[in-house]
Amino acid sequence: MSSLNNTPLGERLHIAFFGVRNAGKSSLLNAFTNQNIAIVSDQKGTTTDPVYKNMELLPLGPVVVIDTPGIDDVGNLGELRVAKTKQVLNKTDIAIIVAQAGKQLGSFEKEIIDNAKSRNIPYIVAYNKCDLIDEVPGGNDENVYVSSKTGFGINALKEKCALLIKQNNNKKVVGDLLEVGDFVVLVVPIDKSAPKGRLILPQQQTIRDVIDSGATAIVCRDNELEQTLKNLGKKPKLVVTDSQVFGKVAEIVPKDVALTSFSILMARYKGDLAIVAKGAAAVDKLQKGDKVLISEGCTHHRQCEDIGTVKLPRWIKQHVGCDVEFCFTSGTEFPDNLNEYKLVVHCGGCMLNEKEMKYRLRCCHDAGVPVTNYGTLIAYLNGILARSVEPFKNIL
Repeated sequence: MSSLNNTPLGERLHIAFFGVRNAGKSSLLNAFTNQNIAIVSDQKGTTTDPVYKNMELLPLGPVVVIDTPGIDDVGNLGELRVAKTKQVLNKTDIAIIVAQAGKQLGSFEKEIIDNAKSRNIPYIVAYNKCDLIDEVPGGNDENVYVSSKTGFGINALKEKCALLIKQNNNKKVVGDLLEVGDFVVLVVPIDKSAPKGRLILPQQQTIRDVIDSGATAIVCRDNELEQTLKNLGKKPKLVVTDSQVFGKVAEIVPKDVALTSFSILMARYKGDLAIVAKGAAAVDKLQKGDKVLISEGCTHHRQCEDIGTVKLPRWIKQHVGCDVEFCFTSGTEFPDNLNEYKLVVHCGGCMLNEKEMKYRLRCCHDAGVPVTNYGTLIAYLNGILARSVEPFKNIL
């Protein structure tokens, strides 16, 4: 399997094409990728749902390109399609607004630009169908003239995208905490939700980052941890555990050895650890009848004793000593209105990109609703949150 196919969705650059119906979004996307990804037709409204395609796109690397329905769609179904299009903005790293060459930008294109600006999303206005105008103006930092029919300007569009993205190649899951030669023990209980023969994504990413940092990753199950620590011959620099066995692992790991969880590492890597760490304390204020939203960034087959829908609700009820109401979302679902909730508990977000994870945190902040994540809350419920974030500075 190639490294391209192994690149997780959440680690790919998300490039989305927006515009009104018949602006040529789909044909431009096909020209941009040099593939027939999107259906092209002269009939308005051909694209009825966002279309996603993972690929390698030079000079950008692993990307997800997204074709969206027309932002000017009408009718009851049209409104739903427009809502889907606006949702795509939540995960967009680069927005390409497709307009028609020779025409002024309309209110719909300007709305997308305003939304992109308000969310700090880099954008390019691509004036398509420039083969139909007599003279092609020169582009600037924010726009480019292209023709999906002739291929004119396509390379320039790709180069502009590359210039917009300032890749943070030094971003680490855990490597910035390590030195060459360090030992890191990773506690990985057999997760029923993981496909047979595989580790779940945060575990894979952490192992790879440890190795890339010149440290040594030692992987064991929770029932093997005590013996593993005895066999090492020296204290590990760090122990990282699956959240579900946080309490058990904390009792085994010596107090002078740093301890955290995969979920906490994910919160720091693509979210805001300080926000979710402080949000965990809101569980103490829950009262009978309060609503708690538990949200997962992916969809998977629910197993018995599922962490999000079974274990967390049980642990929260045990902690507060009263009945609270739980609501659940998964995948791309995330409520527009959060005002009815007293607490949002999110997964680690390994299948979401950084843009969407931070968007969800911002939605909670704007609504005044505390937000935390699975591992952070579990550490808090076990009375070990302060210890779990100690490897990171100024979190609590």
